[in-house]
Amino acid sequence: MKRSPITPAQRRRRKSMLMATLITCIAAAMIGGSLHVMELGSMRLNEMQAKASYDAADMQQHIRAAGEELHRQDSHEKRGGNTSGYSVEEAQALLSDEQWRDLAWMITIPAGVFTMGSDDPRTNGENRPAHQVRMPAYKIDKYLVTQAEYARFVAAKKYRPPLEWTDGHIAAGMAMHPVTMISWYNARDYCAWVGKRLPTEAEWEKAARGTDGRRWPWGNEMNPDNLNTYYKVRHTTPVNQYPQGASVYGVMDMAGNVQQWVADQFAPYPGTGARQEVFEPKALDPNYQRGSDEQEELIYRVMRGGSWKSDPISTTSYHRNYALPNYASDFFGFRCAMDVEPAKEK
Repeated sequence: MKRSPITPAQRRRRKSMLMATLITCIAAAMIGGSLHVMELGSMRLNEMQAKASYDAADMQQHIRAAGEELHRQDSHEKRGGNTSGYSVEEAQALLSDEQWRDLAWMITIPAGVFTMGSDDPRTNGENRPAHQVRMPAYKIDKYLVTQAEYARFVAAKKYRPPLEWTDGHIAAGMAMHPVTMISWYNARDYCAWVGKRLPTEAEWEKAARGTDGRRWPWGNEMNPDNLNTYYKVRHTTPVNQYPQGASVYGVMDMAGNVQQWVADQFAPYPGTGARQEVFEPKALDPNYQRGSDEQEELIYRVMRGGSWKSDPISTTSYHRNYALPNYASDFFGFRCAMDVEPAKEK
C-alpha cells in the first residue's frame, strides 16, 4: 500500500514532537540526577552530623568554628580577669605530683640541618618548596599545654579563663586534655609566664619530623592509630594518649588533637610558587581590636599539626595552616619552647 506523502506541516509537527520528547528525556535525567545528588548530599550531611560530638539540634550550646566564635571571643577577652575560677591551690590540686612532673618535661632538639617544607606537587603551594634549614639546639615541650597547666596560669595571673570553661572551671575529666579556645595572644602570654616562648615554625617542624624528611612524626605512611584526627574521636584527647604517634625525638601530639600556634607570621618560603594573596589577611573590620590589650597590624600567624577535626593530609608535618592571632576555637592549642645556652649544647 502506497503511503501518502508527508506534508510540510506534518513534518514540522513530527519534528516538534521529537524535540519535545528529547527535551522531556533530558529534563527527566537532570531531575533524576539532581535528586540523586541531593540524596548523596543528605547522606553526607547525616554522616558528618553523626561524627559530631553533639546532636546537631543542640549546636547553639557548643563551641563552634573559629570564625563563628570570633565575636564571642572578643567580648569574652574584654572582660579581662574579672571572673570566678580556681585559687592557686585549687589549680595545683587538679593533678598529682607525678602528673605535674611529667607535664614539665621538655625535650632537647639537637643542632643541625633538617628539611623543611615539601616538593610534593599535591601539597598546597604554601608548603613548597622543600629547603634546608640549619638550626641551633633548643628545647620544646614534650606535651601540649593542658587545661590544668593553663588553670594554674589563670589563677596566678588572674587571667581570663578560656571561653568554654563554665564559671572559670574545667569540665570534669578534662584536666589532662590540651587547653583550647586559645588565641595566639593567650598562648604567648602563657609561655612568657612559665619563662618560655612559642616555638618558631622551623623549631616546630624539626621537632615533628626529624632530619630524614618524613611526612608524619612516625614515618611516611598515614596510620590512624597514631593520632586523633578527622572526627575519629570527635573531641580532644589526653595529651599522653598516643605514645605510638610520638616524633623521632619523643615529642607527643605533633599530628592531630589540636592545631598549634607557633611564633611566626605566615609568610612565603623562598622560591615558592604560591599565590601572594594567600598570605594576605582578609580584614572584616580594619579597626577591629586584635588583642586583649594592644592593636597590631593585621597579619596571619602560623598554626601546625592539624587537629581532631582536620582531614588526615592536614596533619602532615610540613603542612601549614594559619589564622588571625585573635581567633580562638575548640581545636586551637599550643606548646612552648625555649633556647638552649650554647655552653650546654651537646
